[in-house]
Amino acid sequence: MIEPIATVDEFKALVETTKASVDYREPIAFGIARVDRGQKNADKILQASFPLINWKENYGSAAIFIAALEASKIKVDFSGSEFTATINDDFVANAMNAFAPYIDEAIGDAHRNVQVVKTLSSMNTLGANFRIVFLFEDAAPLSVEAVYLKLYALSTSKAALRSINLNGAFGVLSNVAWVGNTPYELEYLREHEIALKLTGTYPLVDSVDKFPRYLQHIIPAENTRILEASRVRMGAQLAAGTTVMPGASYINFNAGTLGAVMVEGRISSSAIVGAGSDVGGGASILGVLSGTDGHPITIGENTLLGANSVTGVPLGDGCIVDAGISILAGTKVKIAPAELEKIKLANPSADLDNKTTFKGSELQGLNGIHFRHNSLTGETEAKRSTREVKLNVELH
Repeated sequence: MIEPIATVDEFKALVETTKASVDYREPIAFGIARVDRGQKNADKILQASFPLINWKENYGSAAIFIAALEASKIKVDFSGSEFTATINDDFVANAMNAFAPYIDEAIGDAHRNVQVVKTLSSMNTLGANFRIVFLFEDAAPLSVEAVYLKLYALSTSKAALRSINLNGAFGVLSNVAWVGNTPYELEYLREHEIALKLTGTYPLVDSVDKFPRYLQHIIPAENTRILEASRVRMGAQLAAGTTVMPGASYINFNAGTLGAVMVEGRISSSAIVGAGSDVGGGASILGVLSGTDGHPITIGENTLLGANSVTGVPLGDGCIVDAGISILAGTKVKIAPAELEKIKLANPSADLDNKTTFKGSELQGLNGIHFRHNSLTGETEAKRSTREVKLNVELH
């Protein structure tokens, strides 16, 4: 049992003693989550809700949590890429004793890991519904808790988009029926369908998916609007000022915005949109599994994707893709010599041959290009963009 710590110096000494252990490894991320377990199989974890995640930060708190686990006879295994365990009342008591010098200061934004432990200590019983997870390296996640911790890291902007290993995440998560914020095992619903329907207790299912909605777990940044919760998936990242309109809009996990962006179209998995850009109604930015040859798409700042357009190559700043056209890696794009010279001036480091027909892939990432459809010839053309893309400040 950890005895109550009287001073900050004693607290720091406990941290250093724990870190000096032969097997100790500093985690890159950790957190305590409330988990939802299966209605039929209580050993199956369906969802993990983290009030706070720590990503490459708060290493002292990590050491205290590890010390509290060890003092509660829960052996921490440092040998793998991650470690998860169900916490108990002994763990909470030990953590409270270790954090004693900070208990009274733990309010608001101060000492948030201490606030987590204080809240747990006020509960009558923890049961088996609270789990702690440590990630020691950014490997493919092995547990539901690890997947959710990484999704939180993305959605809270503690980790950059496309910077986290999510390989195999779909295989770790179960396909469940989401009823509000509660996941239900599909097997449970099938087994109890007759009774649930005859008694009028069959739940109103919002969706069936492995991932929950963004708003089920994340409080958005200021000035961010999401007009329909189903349009943003957990693991998406929305910068302050982003507006997600209803209808054809959708932002997948590990995708999102880097600044104020108007979203009325689809931002597929791993796609990133720069500040000041506008994804028009029904426009689609292709994901790594939908026509980009596995290369993630980045859209620059102040770029306009017209309604129902399709973009399958990265675009630079100040570009325009007219409504209804597709710019893919293999799309043939005609550029008049005079316009090519203007494009070269806007992109001095680009190596563009002096020709009149280019593949879309040859123009990827360039700034200030306006892609349009020639209604007389049916050809896709490009010219130097002369129109500034500017969002309505009042809306963002």
